[in-house]
Amino acid sequence: MQIGIDLGATKIEYVLLDNKNKELVRNRIPTPNNYNHTILKIISIVKDLEKEKKNNLSIGICHPGSVDKTTGLIKNAHNSQWLNEKNIVQDLKKEIKNNVYSENDANCFCLSESIDGSASKYDSVFGVILGSGCGGGLVINKKIITGSNGLSGEWSLNQMPETNVQNLTPRPKLAFSDRIEGYLSGKSIEKNFYSKFNEKFTAKEIFSNYRKKNKNAMYFINDYKEKLARSLIIIITTIDPDAIVFGGGVSNEINFLDEIKLMISKLINEPNLKTVFLKPLHGDSSGVRGAALLGKKI
Repeated sequence: MQIGIDLGATKIEYVLLDNKNKELVRNRIPTPNNYNHTILKIISIVKDLEKEKKNNLSIGICHPGSVDKTTGLIKNAHNSQWLNEKNIVQDLKKEIKNNVYSENDANCFCLSESIDGSASKYDSVFGVILGSGCGGGLVINKKIITGSNGLSGEWSLNQMPETNVQNLTPRPKLAFSDRIEGYLSGKSIEKNFYSKFNEKFTAKEIFSNYRKKNKNAMYFINDYKEKLARSLIIIITTIDPDAIVFGGGVSNEINFLDEIKLMISKLINEPNLKTVFLKPLHGDSSGVRGAALLGKKI
């Protein structure tokens, strides 16, 4: 049996999977927003589950950001700043004797869908997260590919592809508003819609208004489609995965993946684009399941 723990910005979700990946336990508790308290919560979760199951359990933890391979420290956890510069595996091992693994949350999402999710029959899978933020993960032959800097899959850090490069102003550092995440994430959708129309809506409301054929929402989401298609070209022409799985709250609102694929096909002049676009079989719970699978020998 394996414990999976998802350290979100506002909630800690955990599951217990049996050896056939069946969920035995699932629960959510508020995130403490404090590193030491987070460690104590994880220890409490582990001890309670072990007491109930009378077994020593493997622990997998998924979190924002990535782990520096040299130091073991978490970095770039923008929505959970208290995790940065912390070695969560080492700190937990001071208090418990379990095997502990940690990994980026998008990587865990992709792993889950690659092992027994919607992409289980494909060798190379890219997981796109479109939520309040924007991220990604890469799994090849059921193994997470992290890269030498822990940045594999972080496609949203790239500059939004533009056709008229003459109008771009060189900057010493790539600003958030220039990045893919600055256009595709839920927070960016809300900010950019307000900037364009001076109307305040949530991302979910904007998509709902689009489906109701509201003029402003239709204009905005049609432009969003174009930006999403151009951004996905980076993944397809660089990695060329068999499948792309879309997760996160914003992706739940997207019902036009076939349209996006057709746009990409035309943009790169690849009429028989073989990349498969998928929704996750395990939905928003896929990340925490992937965390539980980190220590399992597949």
